[in-house]
Amino acid sequence: MSKSKNRESIEHSDDEKGSVKANIEGSDKQKFALYITPQSMDTVNLLYKSDNCSSRSEFIEKAVKFYTGYICASKSVNYISPLLTSMLDSVVLNSEQRISRNLFKIAVELGKLSHMIAAANEVDDDTVKELHKMCVDEVRHINGLINFESAVKFQQED
Repeated sequence: MSKSKNRESIEHSDDEKGSVKANIEGSDKQKFALYITPQSMDTVNLLYKSDNCSSRSEFIEKAVKFYTGYICASKSVNYISPLLTSMLDSVVLNSEQRISRNLFKIAVELGKLSHMIAAANEVDDDTVKELHKMCVDEVRHINGLINFESAVKFQQED
């Protein structure tokens, strides 16, 4: 029995992958045996033309490139995700600290104003309770956005 022309035109490479290279001038593709289930081959036969592939080999090569890209992308997500999480944690912590410092400063200023107003005016306990209830209702109604002009207008209406 003689060798087929295909086998004569192929030279075996000695690399560790055991790949077989085509002996065609200028070819950058490798030929190798592929074991595939009949169902997978039927799928390839059914779909390769609809994917604008000229051959089943081109379709399988596109599938391999897609899958290896998918694997590489998932590995980079596993690498980048902790970095992003760490960076976002740092940004949130810095913002949290800045907001806390500003709230402390505002609370100090509000405390000074409250004590000055209490010292300058003689206000009974019932008026303080009524003022507190009114302010809580107002802040709920305006969703926390206190407007000085509105407060002046309200006080002048009385």
